[in-house]
Amino acid sequence: MPNWVNLFIILQLLIVYTFASAAKLYPDWLDHTVSQNLLKSRWHLPIIGPLLKADWLPKLITYGGIFFDGLIIPALLWKPTRRLAFIAAIVFHLFNSAVLHIGIFPYLSLAFCLFFFSPKSINKQFLKEKPFYDKSEISLPKYKRAFIAAFTIYFAIQIALPLRHWIIPGNVLFTEEGHRMAWRMMLRGKIGKITFYIEDESGKRTPVKLSNYLTKKQEFRITTKPDMIWQFAQRLKKDYAEKGQRIKVFASSKLSVNGKPYFKFIDPSVDLAAQKWNHFKRHKWVLSPENGY
Repeated sequence: MPNWVNLFIILQLLIVYTFASAAKLYPDWLDHTVSQNLLKSRWHLPIIGPLLKADWLPKLITYGGIFFDGLIIPALLWKPTRRLAFIAAIVFHLFNSAVLHIGIFPYLSLAFCLFFFSPKSINKQFLKEKPFYDKSEISLPKYKRAFIAAFTIYFAIQIALPLRHWIIPGNVLFTEEGHRMAWRMMLRGKIGKITFYIEDESGKRTPVKLSNYLTKKQEFRITTKPDMIWQFAQRLKKDYAEKGQRIKVFASSKLSVNGKPYFKFIDPSVDLAAQKWNHFKRHKWVLSPENGY
């Protein structure tokens, strides 16, 4: 493959890990609140559960997470530290997979480590019986200028998207506005409560039974995600419109972040069915604590 493919993957990973490290530099992470809450929720796990009660483990997760995310890419790029960094990545990602249950991401990240080793070293370590292919038979078109332009635009977007929450008023940890595609992973624990109300043309309000529309997992997710709350309101509007009924949708919602007191999350006086969603601006019906959270 051309060398730019390697560069593309490495730059993308650098962006992911750099933003993940920087996002952890906030009070609830630095005082171990987040790591302690994460571990407590896993104490029930068989075999490893009792091990997660160690007093030193929250500190290791807190500072280990910051330094691992911030240094892993430079360490993989530098040959003297490459093997040690790869071993650290295996331990880090397998721990996350076993304890935090975060899906495919740990294994995807480990797979991408392949791009930091030379083809010859990969061949030597894993394909010893296969002759090393060192010829150059790949013919590429002359697209240098167009490629550089596309490359620059793409990575400018990749860097800008995680920064957009800084220009959106409100606390992103609470409101989630600007959270998606910002690599703000495993930074907080959220618990929400929500009740949807349908108001018909006569003004009568009826609470919505969520289990008629959503799975248990969807019910849990919808309590903390404003875009999902909005989507569900649109779903209700569409369903009732198909029955020939025009409705308004309201929501009464409270949210707790990192074990702190509940705070009103959604403005109960706003008809969510009449709202628009914009990924780059503040929605006034998504409430945020005025003095931080």
